[in-house]
Amino acid sequence: MFSKRKEARYPGRPPLPMVRRRIPMRYHMRHQFGVRDTAFRQTMYALTGMPLAEGNRIEILKNGVAFFPSMLGAIRGAKKTINLEFYIYWDGEIGRQFAEALAERARGGVQVNVILDAVGSAPMSRDLVLFLQRNGVAVEWYHPLRWYTLSRVNHRTHRKLMIIDGEIGFSGGMGIADEWLGDADAPNHWRETVVRVEGPVVTQMQFAFMDNWVKSRGELLTGLDYFPELEKRGPHCAQVIKSSPSEGSSAVKLMYIVSIVSAQKSICISNAYFVPDRDTLRALETAVRRGVDVRVIVPGEYTDVPIVRDAARWLYERMLRRGIRIFEYQPTMMHAKTMVVDGIWSTIGSSNFDDRSFRLNDENNVNVYDEAIASQMETMFFEDLARSEEITRRRWLRRPFFNRIRESVASWFKPQL
Repeated sequence: MFSKRKEARYPGRPPLPMVRRRIPMRYHMRHQFGVRDTAFRQTMYALTGMPLAEGNRIEILKNGVAFFPSMLGAIRGAKKTINLEFYIYWDGEIGRQFAEALAERARGGVQVNVILDAVGSAPMSRDLVLFLQRNGVAVEWYHPLRWYTLSRVNHRTHRKLMIIDGEIGFSGGMGIADEWLGDADAPNHWRETVVRVEGPVVTQMQFAFMDNWVKSRGELLTGLDYFPELEKRGPHCAQVIKSSPSEGSSAVKLMYIVSIVSAQKSICISNAYFVPDRDTLRALETAVRRGVDVRVIVPGEYTDVPIVRDAARWLYERMLRRGIRIFEYQPTMMHAKTMVVDGIWSTIGSSNFDDRSFRLNDENNVNVYDEAIASQMETMFFEDLARSEEITRRRWLRRPFFNRIRESVASWFKPQL
């Protein structure tokens, strides 16, 4: 149906062009209430603009062995519409499976709309794109590279969204590429977390997709095929937030700041690119001083963007000195973007813990306010912790001098990472 070509290896991150610098978004908040207080939920709603919706069914999917079959099954069961937005869609085994499933549904009368980032999905072969288009799939490229669009080359969509019939949604840190196959059982099978959602909050996921569909195609997708009346499907309370530099503020950064400042017992973070800015670093340090147990899992030896790891390591000494515990994941690339606070508040999404996600990228996260889901997320976190190596301050101070130089140089690029 289309030719298979050797897949190029591109990092799962936007490029680092040095363009017009934006003024950093500064947020500061005092600890006034806990995550379990009503004030927390009301504040999160007020600052992000999205309500916490009751009556959802949330399923946490760990690694490609779980989420790819679930996603493909949902596509094959679609009856009216499929909306898909990804930073990475590459050729390969899983890329072909998705293309064939999407094409089959489009031939069957389902309206299939796809947004791909023009940088992140640049390795996708023209044959694969033409195959989708010939079969009726509407494909749009987000901010394609043109000489007259250089001013926005650094503004990428990093969102990962798939919505089926306006009723089932998926989000997380995944891309459609063979790196996400398997069960984190080999260096080339990445560790990832994805959330599957059914219920009223899917409307918020659809809204996030529509945001960039309008920007890319100028078309409004309306009606019950996209926005059906959604009945309650489960016991979970959830919220979807979207973030974009074009909106003038970072909903993702606000979410992280409010969550961290409201923590009273524990914060468990897993993040592929953990390079906190001044505000989030101060919030984490202040949480430790309040007695909060703060643990962070980051990539170890296996990472797709070494400069980001070096920039993160430049901050290790300060974080370790302030009591933030850091663990490097050993088996493969840790690509998940999750956080659990006080055993009740969880976030799973596309946003990294860095300036690029806070200031430059379009991002989305699904937040869940539920003890059972938080317990499941914490269980996964401690399973990953058992496969990680803790960085101690004493050992860290003994690292080679050359490593310090490399980390220092990497820190210069922090505003673009």
